[in-house]
Amino acid sequence: MIKGKALSSATASYAARFPDLPGNYRSMFELAASSLGMGTYLGEMDEATDEMYRQAAKAAVLGGINVIDNAVNYRFQRSERSIGAAIADLIEAGQVRRPELIVSSKGGYITFDGEMPADPRAYFDREFVRTGLIGPGDLVDNSHCMTPRYISAMLDRSRANLGLETVDVYFLHNPETQAAAVGREEFKRRLRLVFELLEAKAVEGAIGVYGVATWNGFRMHPDSPDYLSLQEIADLAADIAGQKHHFKVVQLPYSLAMPEAFTTPNQKIRGEGQMLSLLEAARALGIAVWASASLLQGRLTARLPPVVADAMTAMRTDAQRSIQFVRSTPGVNVALVGMKSIAHVQENLETLKHPPAPFESLMKLFTKA
Repeated sequence: MIKGKALSSATASYAARFPDLPGNYRSMFELAASSLGMGTYLGEMDEATDEMYRQAAKAAVLGGINVIDNAVNYRFQRSERSIGAAIADLIEAGQVRRPELIVSSKGGYITFDGEMPADPRAYFDREFVRTGLIGPGDLVDNSHCMTPRYISAMLDRSRANLGLETVDVYFLHNPETQAAAVGREEFKRRLRLVFELLEAKAVEGAIGVYGVATWNGFRMHPDSPDYLSLQEIADLAADIAGQKHHFKVVQLPYSLAMPEAFTTPNQKIRGEGQMLSLLEAARALGIAVWASASLLQGRLTARLPPVVADAMTAMRTDAQRSIQFVRSTPGVNVALVGMKSIAHVQENLETLKHPPAPFESLMKLFTKA
């Protein structure tokens, strides 16, 4: 296990090595984080894709990206292992230091180990039920478990896969899945138990900070069964650990096709007279925001309307324009983009050679009601 975690001075030193990337690094819980982060969700479960991710990760880090996002279930744990191998390569070659990198992972979904087993039901029974990791009533939607015992085991597995003593950011993966299934009060009880665990893990040094990575939760109307209130979640963390709690970041989809984090006022914050957007609420509460699905799994890389090119000037491709839109939105700390080839890394890095677009350019893409 590689010891250490992301540190303020080290991430600042990393950022200083890239003076040709204007406006790329943003302050995020006292760390200097690249505005573009590497995602690892998609891809085949095979050795060829493993190696592509390994080489792409090295190219990303050497090009100015120091945020890498994972989850234990991505490609049945293979993505974490590929990223771990890449980090080990870089450190061994003296090309980066562990404290310069911000590495995240997630837990909550059931995962297989490297490939689809011949008998998934038997695998689940052997690995999760008989071991006591998942008990009666713990599993929701046949895929999601949010108990301290399970999340602790998945965190340990992620640390082993990555080869890292500390995961800098650990996300509870799509907790709204549980809210819609078990009801609001039971969901709050389950969330409290997991947050108590994650606070303990932060004190132990197994993680740096924690957060929630969502798909629907922060984009829905407050009456929706899978809606999440950022104020309530932050209050829960503070109730457990006081104002020095480690709940510091959220992740949700945000892109040209899914702009709700910027456009939809659905968050009530104490002291505010009106509903705020998720980005406004996070800013008010001092919580960082990572935007997932910045390219909507590749669907925003071509054939965008001309108005996007008019607004996101100086970009060579539609993929770059989509990335520029996300990283230029006020309140977005990191725009996550899946990158499993060196060619995609190089194209995306071109975006960082330009400063974020001004707010006036961003607003060309929106019309007043």
